[in-house]
Amino acid sequence: MITAALVGNPNVGKTTLFNSLTGSNQYVGNWAGVTVEKKEGYIKDSIKVVDLPGIYAMDTYSNEEKVAKHFLLQEDVDIIVNIVDASNLDRNLYLTTQLKQFNKPIILVLNMLDVAEAKGIAIDFDALSEKLGVNVIPIVASKNNGIDAIKQELFERNFKFSFVNKHKELNEKETYNYIENILKDCITYSNYNKVTITEKIDEIVLNKFAAYPIFFGILFLIFKFTFNWVGQPLADVLDRALNKGLVPLLENLLYTSSPWFKSLIIDGIVGGVGSVVVFLPVILALFLGISFLEDSGYMARGAFIMDNIMRKMGLSGKAFIPLIVGFGCSVPGIMSARTLESEKDRKLTALLVPLMSCNARIPVYALFAAAFFKGKQDMVVFLLYLLGILMAFIIGLLFKNTIFKKDEEPFIIELPEYKLPEPRSLLLHTWEKGKSFLKKAGTLIFSASVIIWLLQNFNWSGMTDINNSFLASIGTIISPIFKPLGFASWQNSVALLTGLMAKEVVVSTLGVVYSGDLSNAIASHFTTISACSFLVFTLLYTPCVSVIATMKKEYGSKMAIFSVLYQLVLAWVISFLTYNIGTLIFT
Repeated sequence: MITAALVGNPNVGKTTLFNSLTGSNQYVGNWAGVTVEKKEGYIKDSIKVVDLPGIYAMDTYSNEEKVAKHFLLQEDVDIIVNIVDASNLDRNLYLTTQLKQFNKPIILVLNMLDVAEAKGIAIDFDALSEKLGVNVIPIVASKNNGIDAIKQELFERNFKFSFVNKHKELNEKETYNYIENILKDCITYSNYNKVTITEKIDEIVLNKFAAYPIFFGILFLIFKFTFNWVGQPLADVLDRALNKGLVPLLENLLYTSSPWFKSLIIDGIVGGVGSVVVFLPVILALFLGISFLEDSGYMARGAFIMDNIMRKMGLSGKAFIPLIVGFGCSVPGIMSARTLESEKDRKLTALLVPLMSCNARIPVYALFAAAFFKGKQDMVVFLLYLLGILMAFIIGLLFKNTIFKKDEEPFIIELPEYKLPEPRSLLLHTWEKGKSFLKKAGTLIFSASVIIWLLQNFNWSGMTDINNSFLASIGTIISPIFKPLGFASWQNSVALLTGLMAKEVVVSTLGVVYSGDLSNAIASHFTTISACSFLVFTLLYTPCVSVIATMKKEYGSKMAIFSVLYQLVLAWVISFLTYNIGTLIFT
């Protein structure tokens, strides 16, 4: 078996190529920093392909560069597959020249050939191969064109090998001059001064006056798509099928069963798991929209647009990417903070990521928004997301001027060409999110629902009514904490407690303790103001155990404990203000 190291700049299609070569379902995003660690895959059990982090150079300044350089120096690498953007060779080849220092054969993969041709760039592949001393293969990874040629090259192992490293003693400026001289003999241009579609779009979306309205307008459209047009309507259909179809059917089938078994199945399992699963269309719709932004190239613009705001928090615009990832799940958001250059940036970003509203909270938002804000769900959820961003900004300012008083890092990010996302890629990304949600529903939420049912129906004396159960006792102990926030019933208290396992469990717990039509039960146990307070607390309070464990693993126990405590205090204070100010204004 031979080992091939896949190396390239961010946004050149490296992970797309890795997926095509190995068949792995890696996450593919159209912005810098998506590949944090090396990933491995195999081609017919004879070639191991290692996907290294996207880097611009081998100067070992960033974590990504250190990981890539260490692997190429210390591991047994037989061939380097260097993927570059064919429409931007003058910049991409800087890394190629540095890769020669490792004295390994190199396959230079020219990706995005369609983009280069659209720009009027014609490349003499043979001349480029000859001058650089490497094999050159043109491809279009997003359309799977040229992948077989790479596989054939790897199987045949007829690598062009050259130790010639003419740039070795050159500084950066001299190296770029060296590259320019090579390209003069290998590239011809037509329509050289033609303004590209990407440039035309960027003139609008990056305009200093229009950038922010467009950015937040796009986010709002995603929420309209999710909660008004597609996601929530489908969730309502699924909810009706569950409560008016499946539940009556199970009641008939279990008519002769013992009461406790019937309650376990209908109230415990179906009420708990079903109350969460009905929100699957909402989650799929939201991530279809986010995946579209990623794959189209706009997400990198979002990071660029947010740089000025992030600077005020002591972070660079690059920190916006882990925060955006946190909208999906805080665990990969915290882990992707590794891509930031300084320890200060990594820690501060990791502390702010859990304030981004992860997809696990969506069932809670959707439940309460449908119960209290019918027809305005999109606006309510959009405001909750904005509140999370605002709180992250305020906490970032506070931490910047107290515990993280250090110099700021420079911001470097590539703005990729705009492209129309491939439907297959969009559906794959969306399904990966949905599959993860269903897996959690079938394991963690299922287990939690059964445990909650047991605690709800038993005490030390055996089976009992809900008001004398273990669950009621636990809820009664902690409920005074939430009395100033407007939702002091023991049922609501234990829902928030079990939410520490996973935020979706908040809904499954409410589904168990408020058996029957959950939406009507919620409407009868909350006022509009206390519902808003509950939503704010759910948004901001301590993240789930998986996030806490990740924080501990990445940054140690002290920071994990600090993260838990500061979020709990923050959630209580903001929820207290929401309830009491709302009560003063509207009563």
